[in-house]
Amino acid sequence: MQMYQWLELIAIAFGILSVWFSKKENILVYPTGLINTIIYVYLSFDADLFGEALANFYYTIMSIYGWYNWARKDQFQKRVVNITFSSRQQWVQQLLFFLIMYAVLYGSLVSVKEAFAPGAIPWADALATASAFTAMWLMTQKKVEGWIWWIITNIVSIPLYYVKDLKFTSGYYFILLVLAVAGWIEWSSRAKKQVA
Repeated sequence: MQMYQWLELIAIAFGILSVWFSKKENILVYPTGLINTIIYVYLSFDADLFGEALANFYYTIMSIYGWYNWARKDQFQKRVVNITFSSRQQWVQQLLFFLIMYAVLYGSLVSVKEAFAPGAIPWADALATASAFTAMWLMTQKKVEGWIWWIITNIVSIPLYYVKDLKFTSGYYFILLVLAVAGWIEWSSRAKKQVA
């Protein structure tokens, strides 16, 4: 097996672990996720998936922030950030954030494709990246809807990585899709209990 494939498998293992920890609301989501995202910055850039490379760089930064935010406690040592549903206003903010990110990424990726990356797939790369940006932002805030954005990201990423000959990563996104659905169900249940 080539070094490239080993790196892909290591990133996959830590990514699955990270999503599992996220589903369980365990702070280890962030250190394991950092290993995954740093490797995927390299792999995505090398495969002309510039949006995905940017997304993984963003995940790296947001993981550091999320680690801090999830660890915060009040004077009674209770967590400051808890799993909750988004309000109607927060949904509007999410949609606007996603649309702005998609437009900026799509325009940028079309330029990159024309300039030096004819293998780039701007619409799919921008869609996966913009939904991932939205999901990661919401995960740092423990919003249930973050899982919906992860589901969108994973659905788009499965064929995107497959056509780029990153078959392991394509399979990885299928596993992440299953975990995202499970995470959405589990976090929805927890949020409902907190409301009750």
